[in-house]
Amino acid sequence: GINAEYGKSGINAEYGEDCLALIRLDDLFLESFEIADVKTTLKGDHLARAIGRIAGKGGRTKYSIENVTKTRIVLADSKIHILGSFQNMRIARTASCNLILGSPPAKVYGKMRTVASRMSERF
Repeated sequence: GINAEYGKSGINAEYGEDCLALIRLDDLFLESFEIADVKTTLKGDHLARAIGRIAGKGGRTKYSIENVTKTRIVLADSKIHILGSFQNMRIARTASCNLILGSPPAKVYGKMRTVASRMSERF
């Protein structure tokens, strides 16, 4: 099931609490996709830059997306795994896809924060 997929994604022991959360919570989902699914023409250095744009300097971009959307993101080679509620996962996926496609991080942050604040107003 979903827990096996999370385990197969190459996650080490530091994400053990995330695995437990997957088992305990009903509204927690895992989505995995390849960078090639978003933009098929990326190869070599261009692929590495796309991964770098998602990670950001020292992991800052990834942590910002995680904190704003309340998700957990794992970058495993050219695969991206996003763990979170369905709505939050969609916001994080959109932000990641925009970064892969070359949007500037500042623009992605702005859109992501706007959407996330709208989502929190609804509930």
